[in-house]
Amino acid sequence: MKIFRLRDQAHRIRMATSDDDKTFFGLNGDISLGQVKITNERIDVLDLLAPVEPGTIYGIGLNYRKHAEETGARIPGHAIVFLKSPTAIQHPGGPIVLPRKLRSDEVDFEAELGDIIGSECKNVSRAEALNYVLGYTIANDVSARDWQKTWGGSQWCRGKTFDTFCPVGPAFVTADSIQDPNNLAVATRVNGITMQQSNTRDMIFSVAEIIEFLSGSTTLEPGTLILTGTPEGVGMGRKPPVYLKPGDVVEIEIESIGILRNPVVEEEPSQRIAVFQLKLETHNFSACFTYFLPSCFAFKISLFPQ
Repeated sequence: MKIFRLRDQAHRIRMATSDDDKTFFGLNGDISLGQVKITNERIDVLDLLAPVEPGTIYGIGLNYRKHAEETGARIPGHAIVFLKSPTAIQHPGGPIVLPRKLRSDEVDFEAELGDIIGSECKNVSRAEALNYVLGYTIANDVSARDWQKTWGGSQWCRGKTFDTFCPVGPAFVTADSIQDPNNLAVATRVNGITMQQSNTRDMIFSVAEIIEFLSGSTTLEPGTLILTGTPEGVGMGRKPPVYLKPGDVVEIEIESIGILRNPVVEEEPSQRIAVFQLKLETHNFSACFTYFLPSCFAFKISLFPQ
């Protein structure tokens, strides 16, 4: 079953399903337990949301053989693990924002199969690992290569965790609908031009191996999102490199799941903070109200005895 998280016309956040990505019907039951029923309620959609709100996002680096080859890296002996902040999540259709405060001119795309953990697990075996997967989704592990490689203090997370650097969606497909997560076609298109074309069978570490490794002496909580690596064809591996620019549209397609589409824009320059003060006086005190606009809306009250 394909599960969407969306906002309806009444601005309520709902879970729904659809066979054609156009007509949506409500769901009843507990999705995490796999006990859901499709209702007859047709939902009028305002916008689609990321299908998961993860507390933790794990990323796996260099997990496709051909991607390792294009970067000149050795095949790793263990999965390379990094973290992305949950604040990097972006909704389907929402913009990928190119950083300008901490400027990057080397923002890259990475098509990834996302695994959503459905129940708490720790020290699970490879044979049992897939039993803990709620479903699979599409993710774009957007990466600022300059911050990842040069300015990030040898850690990848600075270049991978800017706001909007983890678009996810448009839905997740329940685990029982995917016979083998390591046999799915993956493609990325930028402005309609195919940049990545591969299959998850090229993974160095399978989905089950990744979960086994990440859960070792570590609790994976329900809702944890695991990005399982990207295939060859990323922008930095091209000659010359191809990086995202304002006006681009990135589409990532994974077999049996759908297409994740996001436009690219520049970060807006910080607006000047305007300060307004309103002084009120009474017979025994005066109060000064200070508003900091437009974004922080700090509200300061100072009392002055008369």
